[in-house]
Amino acid sequence: MQTGIENAAGAAETGTMNYLAHGYRFLDQPLYVAGTAVPDWLSVVNRKVRARVRLVTPVVQATESADVRQIGQGILQHHKDDDVFHRCEPFMEMEGLVAAEFRRHMPDQFDHRPGFLGHIVVELMLDASIDAANPLLLDGFYEAMGKVDSRLVEATVNQMATQTTDRLAWFIDRFREERFLYDYRQDDGMFFRLNQVLTRVNLPLMDAACIVVLGYARQLLKERGHELLRCVESPNGGGDPDSVG
Repeated sequence: MQTGIENAAGAAETGTMNYLAHGYRFLDQPLYVAGTAVPDWLSVVNRKVRARVRLVTPVVQATESADVRQIGQGILQHHKDDDVFHRCEPFMEMEGLVAAEFRRHMPDQFDHRPGFLGHIVVELMLDASIDAANPLLLDGFYEAMGKVDSRLVEATVNQMATQTTDRLAWFIDRFREERFLYDYRQDDGMFFRLNQVLTRVNLPLMDAACIVVLGYARQLLKERGHELLRCVESPNGGGDPDSVG
């Protein structure tokens, strides 16, 4: 368990990190937005706690609580988005391009960081590109999160996860206080957060020369981020909360 707010924020970025990409379409439904963040929150709180589709679906179908249903539908939306997003050709192509740029600055052929960072940076920069296109969305995302009862989310997740946790509400509160998604607006903020990730997974920190790769990735996602969103928003992807569960 992470003990400090900075470690918690950095740990949040070791799983899929498209908090804004998952949630920005549903900002008028705060509990649904929270649900879209639950799988990543759990990867921080306790990686043994998993809200898997096979466990969430029957709860969503059987519950009489609209709040529980919305949280569960958000979780299912996250999994649906990920299934499409990570298999789509634009993502795999951009992941490779960014990894290749890191490889140029990390020439050791046995260095595991370029591929790892290629994946993560495409995800983080997608959130940054969504924010840049409409800066009010990130404010709206945190406003929606501010309306969520963290204890309700924890209690709901404990109905549908592989095991229970008493740390999720704590982390949701820290997540809202830290607001680290604003750091993605600048390459140095992104660099700081990525080095937190590398620390968590016991990989060497990037040196300052790698900041140029973040600039490359930011421009790439500015130009092509819509391709990734189109994959998720297509009829075969995610996007309609009423169609889940």
